[in-house]
Amino acid sequence: MADHRLGTREEWLAKREELLVREKEHTRMGDELARLRRQLPWVPVEKEYRFATDEGAKTLAELFDGRSQLLVYHFMFGPSYNAGCPTCSSSADAVNGVLPFQARDVTMLYVSRAPLEQLQAYKSRMGWSFPWVSSEGSDFNFDFGMSRTEEQTREAIKPMIEAGTPPILDHMANATGTDVVGYLSEGPGFSAFVLDDGVVYHNYSTTARGLEFLMGYYPILDRAPKGRDEDDSAQMWIRRHDEY
Repeated sequence: MADHRLGTREEWLAKREELLVREKEHTRMGDELARLRRQLPWVPVEKEYRFATDEGAKTLAELFDGRSQLLVYHFMFGPSYNAGCPTCSSSADAVNGVLPFQARDVTMLYVSRAPLEQLQAYKSRMGWSFPWVSSEGSDFNFDFGMSRTEEQTREAIKPMIEAGTPPILDHMANATGTDVVGYLSEGPGFSAFVLDDGVVYHNYSTTARGLEFLMGYYPILDRAPKGRDEDDSAQMWIRRHDEY
């Protein structure tokens, strides 16, 4: 920090005006991307998925809860996990309690492959109030590209294992109580669906850094003097909120 360039208030104001122009461009580009997302074609969901919920078994259409739009976060909590992914947990903290969705005809919920009882216990530990359903025994996460079998995962990560597992993966696997293969059998994701005239359609999905819009702390840190300050440490610093 000590070797950062210093300047006068006048210099700062000039640079801030230049930056503001770029920030407005970024905002307008975000609006355009949102419009393009809405224009993606709707794909009918033809398979009959069933989920375990706090109110009993439900179909995908029933998860809309009387609304026409459904947003789903694919939370990394697989059958071999003992606890939810710390990074998914941190983003869930940022979303929990956000209520205006319902005023815009939107239901948002979380889905994982772990048994419902495990999800309920972890949800209670974290103090979350959002709906969380289990897709245990369903192809839902597999069909939308968020889960793989352990055999598929082992084959996919074989080169990485041979080269040496990155510390972040060992850290996350240990934090969830499974091994690297079990941990990477799950992936985080976000999917959007629409219910129209009794038919469910898939509209949008994203993964990886496309999920940062849910991680409210990152845009806040981006405005701090040191930014995210992660360098090559990835997300080793992220922990569950009751572990700080």
